[in-house]
Amino acid sequence: MTKKYAGITRRSFLKGTATAGVVAVSLNTLVGCKHPADDTNKAPTVLDDNAATSILDEYKEVDLPYAQSGSWSLPLGTVIHTGEGSWLPVMATGDTATQPIKGSVFSTASGNLSDVVPKCITTDGSGWVVYDVACSDSAYAWVELNLITRAWVLYASKLEGGAFAGSASKLWEADDSYDPPQMAVSGTKVFWQVIPSASGKHSAENSNGYLWNLGDSQATSVVESAGRFGMAPSVSGSTITLAPRVSSKQGVLYGVTTYDLSNDLSSQVDQLILPVGVKPFYATRIGDTFVISIEANYNSGGLLGKMGTYIGNNSNGFIALSREPAAVVSGTEAGVYFIKSKASYFVVDTAAKTYAILPANDRALDYGEYPARDGVTNEFVTYSTIKNKGTGYPSVVIVRSFALS
Repeated sequence: MTKKYAGITRRSFLKGTATAGVVAVSLNTLVGCKHPADDTNKAPTVLDDNAATSILDEYKEVDLPYAQSGSWSLPLGTVIHTGEGSWLPVMATGDTATQPIKGSVFSTASGNLSDVVPKCITTDGSGWVVYDVACSDSAYAWVELNLITRAWVLYASKLEGGAFAGSASKLWEADDSYDPPQMAVSGTKVFWQVIPSASGKHSAENSNGYLWNLGDSQATSVVESAGRFGMAPSVSGSTITLAPRVSSKQGVLYGVTTYDLSNDLSSQVDQLILPVGVKPFYATRIGDTFVISIEANYNSGGLLGKMGTYIGNNSNGFIALSREPAAVVSGTEAGVYFIKSKASYFVVDTAAKTYAILPANDRALDYGEYPARDGVTNEFVTYSTIKNKGTGYPSVVIVRSFALS
């Protein structure tokens, strides 16, 4: 694993520590990367085109078996990100023109929408906005981006009852040579991927994934990718699924890999190497089953080189939904999956061999309906921007929840 961090040095970690309430986190350089880029000896998985069971052809369509258990109206402009707990990360409209976005949380238990980061805390010049947010019930992480220079800073803090608690920790910062980080939060752990910009001066360098535990003074390098990661991380229960690029003479290979979060990614739970040149749109692991979405049709690669969502593993085979994927997938370990298509969700029950349709809200199609859960869950949450029936203009964000157990 490379130890060079051009543009991301220890000095840049410590920069700004005099800022009130901000603690700088350093990188533990004494611990090598747990999973370097050559950490695999598996061959690509190439399946025959007819190797999977087609959900649309072989499953029976039934009425939706789940009743709506909650509904809330939120202000226009609210964007909910996926989360594992009762508090979901939210990007809300800011209070001023100079702070157009604020980091917030929404509770599916109480329906409360609360501010966590009402304004940027980065003080190095102007032009900073809240760019991305993620949270669990215990920790909150956010990215601040400079719209002028494209520099960014990743922060995290303790979350208690949906409120900011303690001091913010600065986990990482970089200039425009690196893309803003793709991140995930689970329990007291924050994971993020540092990826060189495809058009930047470090584009030929490897990418790395880092893990930080709430309260620690150091972060640890846990995964290395031989090039850009293939997708954003997905947390599902006690696991996290990534798609590092695998070192190979065959060509570009992505290894859809699930790691154990309980031991800080020290061990792999499972891995599936996609066919040469095939890039995942999304992947996670629910129970002992992979869920992998491919958003394009490739000229080779067999079944997994075709557009669709695939559920299964090498041992037990796959089922397939041959529709263009549009978002993350969530479901239960009992074999129920919510898979978003263009305008609605397919609700697939692999045990009963059935599927149902959860339609989008009325007047939501122009702006879309999106899931706020990822991976294993016992409560499906979805939200959409709704147009006013009279004016035709967007007027409100509606959140719906469905109890799955």
